[in-house]
Amino acid sequence: MPQFLFQVAYTSGSWAKQVRDQANVLERISPLLKACNGRVDSCFYAFGDYDLVLIADFPNAEEAASFSLAATAGGSLKAIKTTPLLTVDQGISAMHRAAEAGKNYVPPVDTPVNR
Repeated sequence: MPQFLFQVAYTSGSWAKQVRDQANVLERISPLLKACNGRVDSCFYAFGDYDLVLIADFPNAEEAASFSLAATAGGSLKAIKTTPLLTVDQGISAMHRAAEAGKNYVPPVDTPVNR
């Protein structure tokens, strides 16, 4: 099943509620994940630009997008970044396909590759 990385930044109001209630984030997002046919692979609190990192499995990009949109629509996030992930084997397969496809591609700029 395809995996997606979600990087989430909370609003200050969301943090205030979380500090006050100290609820489990996985329990909070489980109903939304289930409604979008998703499953948690791993979840971590983080420090920096994003406050939470979630890796989740979804059957397709539309279900992952529906999860992201519904989470954003809830109003507790100031930012969310969704990144589709590839396994190493999928990445290598994509490189093979790119090598084949690139044989007939002429870039619109003069690069060292096509000089």
